[in-house]
Amino acid sequence: MQKVILVGFGFMGGIHAQAYAQIPEAKIVAIVDTLPDKAREQGDKIGLQVPIYGSLAEALKEVEADVVDVCLPTDLHADAVLTALAAKKNVFCEKPLTISMANATKIKAALKKSKTKFMVGQCLRFWPEYQAFEAFVKSKKAGKLLSLTLQRRAGRPGYSVDNWLNKGKRSMGAAVDLHIHDTDYVTHLLGTPKAVFATATKDFSGYSHIFTTYIYKGVSVQAEGGWNYGTSWGFQMAFQAVFENGSVEMDSTQTPSIKYTIGNAKAEPMAVNAPSAGESKAGTGNLSSLGGYYNELRYFIDCLEKKATPKIATLEHGSESLRVVLAELKSAETGKIVKL
Repeated sequence: MQKVILVGFGFMGGIHAQAYAQIPEAKIVAIVDTLPDKAREQGDKIGLQVPIYGSLAEALKEVEADVVDVCLPTDLHADAVLTALAAKKNVFCEKPLTISMANATKIKAALKKSKTKFMVGQCLRFWPEYQAFEAFVKSKKAGKLLSLTLQRRAGRPGYSVDNWLNKGKRSMGAAVDLHIHDTDYVTHLLGTPKAVFATATKDFSGYSHIFTTYIYKGVSVQAEGGWNYGTSWGFQMAFQAVFENGSVEMDSTQTPSIKYTIGNAKAEPMAVNAPSAGESKAGTGNLSSLGGYYNELRYFIDCLEKKATPKIATLEHGSESLRVVLAELKSAETGKIVKL
């Protein structure tokens, strides 16, 4: 049994709590949140009644735990992660890993010293449709991948505590908070690009909509990500891929969500291995199914139970995805190609 301290009980903390509730080998033993009344109210809604502490340091003193799960605003990730690693706890940190490469370097050093296990919440690596597409690419059923275009579009987020997602210095805008999902998936699927070129719109929340070309040899890759739409717009994640002898199209707003073609045949639904993780009870945000969130936490807990080091969505992976997306911001700022 893995005992978990959940740090941050806003929207994403609630999603993690619901996922852990369906993992028999995991148990949340404490919540850390600076708004205890709100945390208690959310806990009651999903049937979670555990002690609530105002700081991670306090929780670590009072509660026996194996895992610290960090679901705080991005600018607070590093301090919480470093505190957890100093206490020699296994850590699951939501994406993005942190807001700077300097912080990422500190975390790497702390993990090496702590000798514990670490994962970053880059959930597309575990999202059923994206896993199915990865398997399709590797199978070469349609030949070589020629091009990949990804989109991640959302209404302006209005659900974050203290509106932190719309504060550029805290979230670094949609170009980091939202778009890093696709940047991470691209690097997972194809490796680090040789260079990036990006254009973006900027407002009070930072870079709010970004368009990036990832430069690879032999395959054309672009991604768009942003939340410039109105709050009622909703959410869409999608991609289109062209192969030597076929294509794949995924759109989260359609049913079936993912289809493929081979040659000139009609499009067919692609088989997806979706977990029986149920629906989210959060009632807000950008998802209905626990899908990839359940899968990633299930994988992390399985690794801990087996005393194995996670091989997917590692600290190195999260750090590299941050490095690439920061290069995209530099490209948007300078109007130049940025080499990696």
